[in-house]
Amino acid sequence: MNRWGLTIPLTGVPLTAHRELIERLPDLGYTDLWTAETAGTDAFSPLLLASQWAPRLRLGTAIVPVYTRGPGLLAMSAATLAEAAPDRFVLGIGTSSPVIVSNWNAAEFTEPYGRTRDTLRFLRSALAGEKITEEYPTFSVRRFQLERVPPRPPRIMLAALRPGMLRLAAKEADGAITNWLAPSDVPRVRAEIGPEVELVARIFVCPTEDVEAARAIGRMLISSYLTVPVYAAFHEWLGRGEALAKMHELWAAGDRKGANAAIPDEVVDELLVHGSAEACRERLQSYVDNGLTTPVIALIGHGEDPVSQVAALAPR
Repeated sequence: MNRWGLTIPLTGVPLTAHRELIERLPDLGYTDLWTAETAGTDAFSPLLLASQWAPRLRLGTAIVPVYTRGPGLLAMSAATLAEAAPDRFVLGIGTSSPVIVSNWNAAEFTEPYGRTRDTLRFLRSALAGEKITEEYPTFSVRRFQLERVPPRPPRIMLAALRPGMLRLAAKEADGAITNWLAPSDVPRVRAEIGPEVELVARIFVCPTEDVEAARAIGRMLISSYLTVPVYAAFHEWLGRGEALAKMHELWAAGDRKGANAAIPDEVVDELLVHGSAEACRERLQSYVDNGLTTPVIALIGHGEDPVSQVAALAPR
């Protein structure tokens, strides 16, 4: 089955006002709803609402940081949604970033690969109902056991950008979640996980034919994200190091405006889907044609009604 996902909540739409749209999504052709967790809603609450509004949709977190909840609380949150949406919930976990983990949540951002691996292994045991006392390399747990074990453990996916984490996702998780890539980058990522592993990607979509406006939005997003060290390393690996070198230089010097202007048009056009709704759908399909399993639209509005835009971007 081809998948077609949407990121919720939509910007500017109150959380409870999503109900009518979410109830319509399956009939429009959407199969998935995914959330993120930065400084807006938490990742679980919108999905809990959606689980009752649209019982045919698959629900996923992309992603929940492994540092900002204790292992036991993370297992409890996942178990709650797995009980509310049996066989429809996917727990996506990952490292997030030092800004979110340390600056905003007062946690240490240390050993990201190890912490993700250990959290994955803990969650496998916890969500199966096991009583856990374990010294993991990056944390320890004493006598934890879920009081409400879900009927079936949810699938667990890992946020992964480069070979080490991608291979961990392929070996021990149920799939990989990635971000900020072009259709032409998908085969490079796919090569690290093999042909059978599910690959999810959040794709930023700005459905407008105002090219300059879309590129201006894209530049602000790219400079905000791709200057984060993990994303900088990801795009170095993908081959954009030289194209983005000036942006990094100016950003490091504190020249935000200059950094935005230094991003080449072709990089913006590779990484941000924009144009008419039909052109955006075709571009999204090109990700799938290149090996992506599940495209997840992150709608970037441009003065239009986001609910109408979601309907226009539905698969045909």
